[in-house]
Amino acid sequence: MYKKHNREQYKHIIGFFSDLLLLGILTLQFADTWYESYLNGLVLPFFRRGNWAVIGIYAVVMFLFFKIYGAFKVGYLRKTDALLSQMLSVCGGNLVTYLQISVILRHFAEIAPMLKLTVLEFIVLCCWTFFTHKLYFALYPPRKLVIVYGSSSAVGLVMKMSYRVDKYMICESVSAKTDYEEMKLKILQYDGVIICDLPEKLRNDLVKFCFDKHLRAYIVPEISDIILRGAEDLRLFDTPLLLCRNYGLTFEQKLLKRIFDLMFCVFALIPALPIMLICAIAVKLCDGGAVFYRQKRLTQDGKEFMLYKFRSMIPNAELHGAKLAENHDTRITPVGKILRKCRLDELPQLFNILKGDMSVVGPRPERPELCQEYEKQFPEFKFRLQVKAGLTGYAQVTGVYDTTPYDKLKMDLMYIENYSLFRDIQIILMTIKITLFPTQKTNEELLSIKNKNKQNKKEKKI
Repeated sequence: MYKKHNREQYKHIIGFFSDLLLLGILTLQFADTWYESYLNGLVLPFFRRGNWAVIGIYAVVMFLFFKIYGAFKVGYLRKTDALLSQMLSVCGGNLVTYLQISVILRHFAEIAPMLKLTVLEFIVLCCWTFFTHKLYFALYPPRKLVIVYGSSSAVGLVMKMSYRVDKYMICESVSAKTDYEEMKLKILQYDGVIICDLPEKLRNDLVKFCFDKHLRAYIVPEISDIILRGAEDLRLFDTPLLLCRNYGLTFEQKLLKRIFDLMFCVFALIPALPIMLICAIAVKLCDGGAVFYRQKRLTQDGKEFMLYKFRSMIPNAELHGAKLAENHDTRITPVGKILRKCRLDELPQLFNILKGDMSVVGPRPERPELCQEYEKQFPEFKFRLQVKAGLTGYAQVTGVYDTTPYDKLKMDLMYIENYSLFRDIQIILMTIKITLFPTQKTNEELLSIKNKNKQNKKEKKI
């Protein structure tokens, strides 16, 4: 077991130097562009340290974009996802750097050298991603796992993880009813264990057993686990205490978030207004119906408000009651399909944010009648109403179209319990990525998972 543990430590070292080398290559490419194309345009040329500062700032900006988009996660993301994240990071970093150069030159700099640099960096990224993924999976093949389950809900998790056979190989499943000693012997045969929906005592015993044996434990969290992750340490006594509150954000966080929301809307509406005009014309020309769709939703503390969207469904789509949209929903218009795919139907909610009903980032607002239904299934659903509803959210950038309401609730609570302004900025940038590159393939995979789950339920097997 210790050999495997040491190998994991080497993985982090390899990853660190790999990231450092990639950042160094990109920085050297920019340095060449700076010296060859922009340095001579300065009215008052920098001394040597001034040039180093410009190049150093480029490295810092690129590092921040790579961190935000998770572009350093070689082996964690799929090859295509890693490459898209890296390309978006380069585009964002080069755009910021171009504006910086324009400020230094005191006029808009020639854009051709930066475009050339971006293309060359894309070529480097393609080669880098291919090589590093080959090397990573040669050194670290998929982990062989065993899943210990307590209910049939584990089927969905198994099917989801089966689409990442490059990382995980679930070799065996063990029921919670199995003898505990036999269960431990089976777990020791594998690299790790997935713990899904087990009784509390058994789950705690398995977690401590895996911790003692240096085995990886992948745990499907309960709502209480997510609340504990946001707990505060108290050091008043010689007995450790964790303090859990249900106050939502602090006054300072609310104030900072509101200021950020207003600034974001002011700047976002400048490019958004022409796009919104085009969307409005397209919706009107499609079937002559209303351009906007208004619907009652819930925000902070269960307060009701009217949410604005571009209409993407046929008129009177919910004449016979509220119903969630599905894949290939016949109620969605041709224009509506495009708007939904690119998430352009959500743009009018910028006005909801200006009014104070919503925030840029937060749990997506739900209809009152659906909230009531969800609360019947899991009463914790109301916990997500501790903050304002959001235009986008953590569940939207990490989940997919068919993510269950319960899993979305968990992600929303993770966001609330670990809120930070940096997290908001990261979610906004990830939303841009999803808008540019919709996860259509993932949706189709989940639809396949859904069908397989139904079949497995009929067979009553895991």
